Amino acid sequence: MSKNVVIIGTQWGDEGKGKVVDLITDKAKCVVRFQGGHNAGHTLVINGKKTVLHLIPSGILRDNVQCMIGHGVVLSLPALMKEMRELEDAGVNAKDRLKISHGCPLILPHHIALDSAREIKRGKSAIGTTGNGIGPAYEDKVARRGLKVADLLDERLFAEKLREVMDYHNFALKLYYNHKEANFQETFDEAMMQAEVVRPMICDVTAEIHNMIANNENILFEGAQGALLDIDQGTYPFVTSSNTTSGGAVTGSGAGVLDMDEVVGIVKAYTTRVGGGPFPTELIYDMATDTGDAIGKELGTVGHEFGATTGRQRRCGWLDIVTLKRSLKLNSVSSICLTKLDVLDNIDTIKICIAYELDGTQTINPPFTSEGYERAKPVYIEMPGWKTSTIGTKSYDALPKNAQDYIKKIEELTEVSIDIISTGPDRDETLVLKHPFN
Repeated sequence: MSKNVVIIGTQWGDEGKGKVVDLITDKAKCVVRFQGGHNAGHTLVINGKKTVLHLIPSGILRDNVQCMIGHGVVLSLPALMKEMRELEDAGVNAKDRLKISHGCPLILPHHIALDSAREIKRGKSAIGTTGNGIGPAYEDKVARRGLKVADLLDERLFAEKLREVMDYHNFALKLYYNHKEANFQETFDEAMMQAEVVRPMICDVTAEIHNMIANNENILFEGAQGALLDIDQGTYPFVTSSNTTSGGAVTGSGAGVLDMDEVVGIVKAYTTRVGGGPFPTELIYDMATDTGDAIGKELGTVGHEFGATTGRQRRCGWLDIVTLKRSLKLNSVSSICLTKLDVLDNIDTIKICIAYELDGTQTINPPFTSEGYERAKPVYIEMPGWKTSTIGTKSYDALPKNAQDYIKKIEELTEVSIDIISTGPDRDETLVLKHPFN
């Protein structure tokens, strides 16, 4: 019997989804990316060799796996071309195994210009976007003026739509943001050249998915950013522009709600966040000046906490069970994959946030808004560290007892079983206690 599995990052992103997708696609026929753009990076390490993917699903590194980009993804053709070239240089033929939905909205130069101009104008109130045009592209989609991949197939129609939308945005760029306008002819010519490359890959991804379901094929649905960055459920306005929760797997791919069999939630053994926004358990450390919390420094340096897309330093802090439980419920998470356990190897005492103190009262149900988070003070329990390396541990029983106790405590607090444990960046440095496709 086939299964359809959704992989979700349960925190503010960077939980290690790429590695897990690559790992469990050993039993999948297809991997579908269902939201986001090239503003997220998935880093995979296989036999010591690192590969960073931004748009192409992480299953591309397995020769027998079909990869699809669903219509919930906003697509930058230059970014896609670059990624395909890098994969080909590494000996991976992406073109033959990649399909792109004709419904994907296109990210165009005026979107990137708008993204940058807006952040500059916001000044200290900047959201901290990657500057890749993701938000403006989603805005055009919702406003029903955006161009989609299907428009590339009709040169005349594409030119008409492009000129209209560029006139609209260039007006704002020039007269409101005092920013350089995007060039129509350059945009058009580049898009037409790229269209020739992607034309053979364009298809009805929704139909392809349902054909696979009918043929009892295993499908993995892969998201980009973490669930706490969801446009509706995240810490608004410090969120991304799409639905990053498990519901996005349905709306961004065309699969049906009842087609999903399991949701695997990726949980980092601590918490990180990139850019602005509230972060109650943050251990503030500034790498540029080497000042701040010593454990925040330890997590950031040992965990190599830099964005795969931007290179920005990630903010680090203790595991936050309050927000995690909220996320597990939002996503109907049926099992947890715990990542980066090894980053905690040298810490004497490990803290877990189990509640917030809010206006003098302890609660596990605070207002899940940016304002609510800003007023919340974390309430911690403490556990002894294990002070020995867990990297590459080959069995659960071989883990230090204190590490096992930490894992059990997370299971107890979340009431969800931990079925996969990552103890290092490499594909092989993973304990699979229960495979989601079994």
